[in-house]
Amino acid sequence: MLKPEITGNCIAVPSNYEFLPDVDMFIEGILRGYGADESIIADIAISVSELVNNAIAHGNSQDSSKKVIVEINRSGDNVSISVNDEGGGFNPNDLDDPLAEENLLKEVGRGIFIVKSLMDTVKIEPSPNGTKIIMTKSIK
Repeated sequence: MLKPEITGNCIAVPSNYEFLPDVDMFIEGILRGYGADESIIADIAISVSELVNNAIAHGNSQDSSKKVIVEINRSGDNVSISVNDEGGGFNPNDLDDPLAEENLLKEVGRGIFIVKSLMDTVKIEPSPNGTKIIMTKSIK
């Protein structure tokens, strides 16, 4: 049976949308433990959900045998969250501009844009097994 695996500050879930609530509860619980404000928790939770959705859909092509790994770390007043898939990777420069007129009515293509608007920093890098996106946010 497929299920989330939690180890310390890390959760690994099969690439299946049914596990999104597990990731949300995990991240929100840790952030509340850090004493983060609810509005900051909401920004981070939206960002993590968006990236996990992308990792499941685009990175891992909804292949339940592949995992999405989310890790959260605190350093002073900042948190760093990484979302790693096991897909083939992508070039962020190839993403369409969601604010371009021809893209305004599209139902997809805004995820990374939303994450960049909610988080302090967003870094996209290839990892040995897919793509890793690392984002940071001040929680004070």
